Amino acid sequence: MQSLLVTGGMGFIGSNFIHYWKEHHPEDRIVNVDALTYAGNRDNLRMMEGQLGYAFVHGSISDEALMMRLLQGIDVVVHFAAESHVDRSIEHPGGFVMTNVMGTQILLEAARQRQVKKFIHISTDEVYGSLGDEGAFSEMTPIAPNSPYSASKAGSDLLVRAYYETYGFPAVITRCSNNYGPRQFPEKLIPLGITRALRDGIIPLYGDGLHVRDWLYVEDHCSAIERVIAAGVPGEVYNIGGQNERTNVEVVKRILALLGKSEQLIQYVTDRLGHDRRYAMDSSKIHRELGWAPAYSFEQGLAKTLDWYVQETAWCARIADGSYRCHKEEDPS
Repeated sequence: MQSLLVTGGMGFIGSNFIHYWKEHHPEDRIVNVDALTYAGNRDNLRMMEGQLGYAFVHGSISDEALMMRLLQGIDVVVHFAAESHVDRSIEHPGGFVMTNVMGTQILLEAARQRQVKKFIHISTDEVYGSLGDEGAFSEMTPIAPNSPYSASKAGSDLLVRAYYETYGFPAVITRCSNNYGPRQFPEKLIPLGITRALRDGIIPLYGDGLHVRDWLYVEDHCSAIERVIAAGVPGEVYNIGGQNERTNVEVVKRILALLGKSEQLIQYVTDRLGHDRRYAMDSSKIHRELGWAPAYSFEQGLAKTLDWYVQETAWCARIADGSYRCHKEEDPS
């Protein structure tokens, strides 16, 4: 039996990870700490509350005393907590530095003092910058972030690396491609497209809609983190990609086709500042060394995602009435 501290567990990927972990490792204890900012939704884990082996703590990773208390007896930290929306980082970069850089350092130091056995830092392909028409990011690609968000994540990655190199701290970095799936706050492309299409609303796309992303179904991401916890080597970086490159307009048109909606709902808007043109991930290292590969094709993952949003009418209703209102009326890829 292990004890895990999951940061940001009320968010999209964090909540899916907790569901996944408790399904596959019901004997393990999970402490979920989340600041419950706009994208943190307690409904994502409401059914877990009161269950043996699960506890939720409302708090910030920047609270040093709280982190020291929560990390007592913890074996593994899985660090999802981050400000993550590019548009928000362009408008308010300072908050991203405080949470993603300073918050990570406070968490790292507390975990080091508590001598946790493994620290999994969840990062992003965006730290690598933008690709041309060919090739893919490998773990050896130099980081070259182009937005305040990705720069803050790159800063946190470097702190994690420094804690390994300086203190021998057992940290591992994972960098994932664009996630999609259930429980995703609808400022991101796929849930925005789905929730808008279900209401016959306009779906905005940046620029020409031809920006390319590698799409990773969130359950595949969770299974990759499971392999990293089990066998990931401290000090290493592991890229996690879905091997599902699609343009943004392809994605939206597929959503509309599956829902039987008109492509006239698409509206092209002024491109985002510093918008990276293409991301693609080389995941051969985690496949070769840890035996992981994605289980879902894009078509399979998108169908499961659509089914969830269609069935979760109450969740979608709260989105529609503004209970969890998006910050920008724009394509958030």
